[in-house]
Amino acid sequence: MLYSQAIEKLRALNLEGMAQALEEQRHQKGITGLDFEDRLALLVERQWMWRENRGMAARLKYAQLKITDATPEGVDYRASRGLKRAHVDQLRASRWIQEKRNCLITGPTGVGKTYLACALGHQACRDGHRTIFFHGPKLFRALRTAHADGSLSTLLKRLARASQLIVDDLTPLKPV
Repeated sequence: MLYSQAIEKLRALNLEGMAQALEEQRHQKGITGLDFEDRLALLVERQWMWRENRGMAARLKYAQLKITDATPEGVDYRASRGLKRAHVDQLRASRWIQEKRNCLITGPTGVGKTYLACALGHQACRDGHRTIFFHGPKLFRALRTAHADGSLSTLLKRLARASQLIVDDLTPLKPV
């Protein structure tokens, strides 16, 4: 009876990761060989990981990266692309985001600028930064539409909440 009440209370406290770990521990043989502190540490670690994973998933969903599977580990450093691992590693550290600096990625068509931008966005989400990805013309269209319908301040607040704004393809808009 105490066990089911504990699970209910963990869920009521929004400690779902801990509740799941406790249920798993109950069915594991040999878990009783661990002392109380070790079992508690396992529960706390599981809750921490559950919350971190949920936050990461939410940040990635919010970011709406064009290439969802782009990661810094997947960046191709072949000589033809002209990327230097040291430069990418420096960007990957996300220090430039914390310092509110900009990063402009340039190069000819097909060298992987969008992939690299999405990989850096993915890393920023891992590091806990709120990121938003926009295709340039869509961003400009959204700004123009928001200005026309009176929702510009709402859109600007959304953009301002992001630590990293990725604008891909800054091609000029066609006149309206």
